[in-house]
Amino acid sequence: MYEAEDKMITLIRENYNILQSLGSFGISLGFGDKTVREVCENQGVDSYTFLAVVNFTINGYRNYEDVDKLSIPTLLQYLKASHYYFLQFQLPTIRKELENALDKNNNLAGLIMRLYDEYAHSIHVHMQYEEKTVFPYVESLLENSIREDYDIDYFSKHHHATGQKLAELKNIIIKYLPTDGMRNNQLTATLFNLYNNEEWLDHHAQVEDEIFIPAIRALEKKLKQRDISTKISHMIQKNSDSEDILSEREKDVIVAVVQGMTNKEIAEHLYISTNTVITHRRNIAKKLQIHSPAGLTIYAIVNGLVDISSVKM
Repeated sequence: MYEAEDKMITLIRENYNILQSLGSFGISLGFGDKTVREVCENQGVDSYTFLAVVNFTINGYRNYEDVDKLSIPTLLQYLKASHYYFLQFQLPTIRKELENALDKNNNLAGLIMRLYDEYAHSIHVHMQYEEKTVFPYVESLLENSIREDYDIDYFSKHHHATGQKLAELKNIIIKYLPTDGMRNNQLTATLFNLYNNEEWLDHHAQVEDEIFIPAIRALEKKLKQRDISTKISHMIQKNSDSEDILSEREKDVIVAVVQGMTNKEIAEHLYISTNTVITHRRNIAKKLQIHSPAGLTIYAIVNGLVDISSVKM
């Protein structure tokens, strides 16, 4: 696993297949013997996120420690640039190579080109959905705006592989398309590029599934918790002038309720009678106009009686 203090040239020399990832992160060549951290800092890229993606691409498993430390703007830049590279460069380039490699007099040539175009169209549709729906949604989250009608789990459930047509195309070329001489060399080179790009697409989808989606899910959770706390805080503040101040014992009872204790357990915990606990809870409900354990939990979080990290949401 590579770390921030490793030299960038070492990382590339040992894993040349990540060269395209550099461009997607916006990292230019010519960085000399600088470390990964130095290169990323000089070129405005979050090194923690860069290494999470690169190490995942190389090793095939998640090896970052904290999803909250991932830079979502950096991930967005990477995914958008990857889409542009694939749609605007790779797909057209391979199409041209395939067209040049096929014998126009072979009746299968037209059908093979049609199959390739169907594959390319499916990739366009897949990526354009992300660009028109998913990425704007994430950008709205970064601006602290939460949508009630969409979340990243919806995208995750509908995120599917797009390589079926490509697999069919490769099999047909290998099994049923006879060639000779120079044309065979051209077709073999094109097949090699098709296999490379299939592998790249698989890695791209896995980065979305294993890094991007968990990062967005964590951001959603954080914003939703903040939104709930803010709404309840405003509600409590609105009614605070008409509320009596809670006694320390009443606060103790609220904390116990938040911890899931029954009235009997609260009585034993605070060394008071069950009837006294019931009286306290009646007074709390009267003062706060909050009757449910869930409502008391939110009140306790907003007013600092308990820490939100210790509460099961």
